[in-house]
Amino acid sequence: MCWSKGSKDSCFVKRFLSVIFYKALRSIELGKYDDFTIAEHFRKLGAVVGDDNRIEVRSFGAEPYLIRIGNHCTISPGVSFLTHDGGAWVFSEQIPGVQKFGPIEIRDNSFIGLSSIIMGGVTIGPNSVVGAGSVVTKDVPPNSIVAGNPARFIRKVEEYKDKVLCMWKEQKPPGYFRGIEEGVRYSSKHIQWIKQRDIHMLRNHLIKLFQDKTS
Repeated sequence: MCWSKGSKDSCFVKRFLSVIFYKALRSIELGKYDDFTIAEHFRKLGAVVGDDNRIEVRSFGAEPYLIRIGNHCTISPGVSFLTHDGGAWVFSEQIPGVQKFGPIEIRDNSFIGLSSIIMGGVTIGPNSVVGAGSVVTKDVPPNSIVAGNPARFIRKVEEYKDKVLCMWKEQKPPGYFRGIEEGVRYSSKHIQWIKQRDIHMLRNHLIKLFQDKTS
């Protein structure tokens, strides 16, 4: 306990320094990883994470050990995992310590869009897409696309695939992704490297394509 003004000031300084020290250590730890290796860090915290994932967040929330992610998934920036229900706080005067938890599972080959919120107790996929900014409050069936707040079914993945491939025939620059063969399995990290290699080619092509459409 800190009783005197001097000791209170000392306690504040110690707490402040401990927070700074913790954040520095965490920054150093996370700096060891990229989007394709950060799974190793989350496994240390108790999460179950498969292989060949692209994970663009650096936190799985307060209970990472309640998170399970399959293989070949993308977790976009800003995605939040809410494995506990903070609303139980309103009962804490009657039942001290009351809490409510739920695991989250994202199955193989699923994509979680930018800044989505995944609630506890939810299972997603496999082969499913969660649109950017969605709040997922219930299970997402396999091979489905959902979006919105709360997230609702939009269409099956196969329908989305047909639309994407049709547009890609026009939007793909000549020579883009050279050296990559269709039907051959490449790692997510290698695909991202190719995207970065060809980024200027894609940029110039899209600028011209959309300028021509609006001129």
